[in-house]
Amino acid sequence: MARIDESKPFVPVNIAVLTISDTRTRETDTSGDRLQDMITSDGHHVVERQIIPDDQDTIVATLQTLIQIPELDVVISTGGTGVTGRDITPEAFRVVIEKEIEGFGELFRWVSYQKVGTSTMQSRAIGGVANGTYLFALPGSPGACKDGWMEILRFQLDSRHGPCNLVELMPRLKEHLA
Repeated sequence: MARIDESKPFVPVNIAVLTISDTRTRETDTSGDRLQDMITSDGHHVVERQIIPDDQDTIVATLQTLIQIPELDVVISTGGTGVTGRDITPEAFRVVIEKEIEGFGELFRWVSYQKVGTSTMQSRAIGGVANGTYLFALPGSPGACKDGWMEILRFQLDSRHGPCNLVELMPRLKEHLA
């Protein structure tokens, strides 16, 4: 059964929070605020925080810049994962992602289903890896950010979580680039 092994050391990870929205500002970015609060409360470091528009070229360029930062381990975005015309976050992520983590989107929708029922089918949450950096795109609501962090990412980004976690794989994420 999955659990936190308190006998193992906790390894904080460095995370960028990226809000993708044409309307949010630093003052109105409740989802970004919630993510940052949960991440830091769990002992990790938010080393970058940005708000960028729903523009595929901008999202791709931002992700490509972020994955070049050696000390950055994870990018978590909020927004743009729905099905409307401006929701292009998954498409932008797929341009950058080298390996998709299909299970993240599947698990997010399963968790979300418990709370919002069939409305979860509108979410196109996605996860993957690029240049040794984990990339996760969550929907733009504070509730979805809470579900994504509290039910999935906080465990997979905790070095003490068993039977396995994403942190223990970090040293091996660039093996194919050697």
